[in-house]
Amino acid sequence: MRATDHSLLDSLGLPQAAFGLLRDLIHERTGLYYDDAKREMLAGRIVPRVIELGFISFLDYYYLLKYDEAGGEEWLHVMDALSVPETYFWREMDAVRALVEVLVPQWVAANPGLPLRIWCAACASGEEPLTITMALSEAGLLDRAPIVIEASDASGATIAVARRGVYRERSFRTLPDALRERYFTEVSGGRRIAPEIHARVRWAVVNLRDEDEVARRAAAPFIFCRNVFLYFSQESIRATVRQFAQQMPAPGYLFLGVAESLVRITVDFALREIGGAFIYVKE
Repeated sequence: MRATDHSLLDSLGLPQAAFGLLRDLIHERTGLYYDDAKREMLAGRIVPRVIELGFISFLDYYYLLKYDEAGGEEWLHVMDALSVPETYFWREMDAVRALVEVLVPQWVAANPGLPLRIWCAACASGEEPLTITMALSEAGLLDRAPIVIEASDASGATIAVARRGVYRERSFRTLPDALRERYFTEVSGGRRIAPEIHARVRWAVVNLRDEDEVARRAAAPFIFCRNVFLYFSQESIRATVRQFAQQMPAPGYLFLGVAESLVRITVDFALREIGGAFIYVKE
C-alpha cells in the first residue's frame, strides 16, 4: 500500500489538531515547515514509520517525538523521511566557478600557508562537495593550499550514500564526460568517485537547528547552504543565517541556491556579484 493512499491516511487519522502538533514540533526541531496545503505530504512521508512502530494514530507518534528518551534517535528517522535528496554533479556551477576562479585564489594569496575551510551545510548525498573538490582539483588549488571541505546533512541515510561514494547515472546529468572519466570508476551499482577526491571531504550528520553542531562548523569563510531554505520558514532561515553571521569571519561568503533570497530576512549579509555569480557577503 502506498504511503500517500487516502484510505490509509483515513484509517490512521490525521485530524487538524494532530497535524498542527506534529508540524510545529518538526518545525521547532528541524526548521522545515509544512503549511496546511502540505498536510497530506507530511502525513505521507511519515506514514511508513508510524506503521513500522505499530502506532494507530499520528498523535501517538507525536508523543514519541515530543518525549523521545533515546537521545533523539527517532528524529534520525524523521530526517531521513523528510529529506529531499535532489542533487547532482556540476549543479548551479556559476557559484562554484566564482569560488574556484576568484574567491579561493584571493583567500590563499591573503592567507599563505593557512588551512582553508569550506562547509557544505546541506550536502544531501554528496554531489555538491565532491563537485567543489573536483573543480578545485582541476584548477590546481588542492596543491596550493591545505583545503578542508566539510559536508553535512540532517539525513543520516543520505550521508551514508555520500560516505560510500558510489553514484548512479542520474547524478551525472550535467557532468562533462571528460570529468566523469577522469574522476569516476565503474563499479557494481554505479560509478565510484576517485579515492583522492573523496578523502578530501569530511562527512557528518548535522541538523541546522542544532546550534552547537552549527557553531563547530560555521567559522568557515565559505559556506554553501543551497536549496535547503526553500523548505524552511522565514523564522528558521533568519535564525540559521544569524548563527552563520555570528561565527563566520569577515569577509565571509554564503552561497544560496538561485531560487533563494535573504531579502527582508537579514542585514548581516549583502548580496554581491562576484565572478558572474550572486553571493551573500558578510563584510
